[in-house]
Amino acid sequence: MAEAKIVRKKAYAPYSNFKVGAAVLTIDGKIFTGCNVENSSYGLSICAERSAISNAISSGYKKFTKIAVVTDSEPPASPCGACRQVIFEFGDDIEVIMANLKGDIKVMKISELLKDGFKR
Repeated sequence: MAEAKIVRKKAYAPYSNFKVGAAVLTIDGKIFTGCNVENSSYGLSICAERSAISNAISSGYKKFTKIAVVTDSEPPASPCGACRQVIFEFGDDIEVIMANLKGDIKVMKISELLKDGFKR
């Protein structure tokens, strides 16, 4: 959670002003972070969750146990649909920890957030 909170400050969100930080935990205890990066062509923006997972994958990790997402919203924001699908790709039992800067926390499995998620 602490890593996600720190990386949130690095987010590039000039359009929405909604900064998000994420940290994914691998099965062997490594943490990879990511923040949202917006673009004036909105479709080219990337969410913090996908940024963190991409960071882990580019370092050779593909097995995750948890992902923490930190925002400054009430209640804590949950991952968007695209991020839910990307998280689900790497395991239907991944724990998603959603928190805000006030310290409110909500925890759910990705399979609860994405019912009947698609996998090949």
